[in-house]
Amino acid sequence: MNKQEYAGFWIRTGAAIIDSLLMSIIVYPALSAILGKYQSINGSTGNSSWSLMFSCILPPIVIIVFWFYRSATPGKMVTRLEIVDAKTGEKPPNLQFIGRYLGYYLSAIPLFLGIFWVGIDKRKQGWHDKLAGTVVIKKDRTTPDKIKP
Repeated sequence: MNKQEYAGFWIRTGAAIIDSLLMSIIVYPALSAILGKYQSINGSTGNSSWSLMFSCILPPIVIIVFWFYRSATPGKMVTRLEIVDAKTGEKPPNLQFIGRYLGYYLSAIPLFLGIFWVGIDKRKQGWHDKLAGTVVIKKDRTTPDKIKP
């Protein structure tokens, strides 16, 4: 693997904020359009399956699909970050991406300690990265992004 610069806690946090904002721009208007007529005065909805779909099922699918095709979410693309295999420096196989996503849950359980671990680890790996065998790197700014068909 070529010498790569690992992406630290704050740039990854920035990428996550961008992803959250983009997801909110898509999810909340869609939910309001669908659930608006079902909302009662106290704010509960008559059809929680739509809420479940847009809040709990769609975001993980979108994230994993971006990882499959771009090795990054939109926030990571904007901040020029990329997820790579920790051993080879190449794009991880899809199963490794799925394991990485599932690792987020384990990273978050103990007060997000596994997420904050990025800030103290020498390779800037969170627990989800360690479990999946991935690292997040800063892309070389001198080479253009690869065009993928």
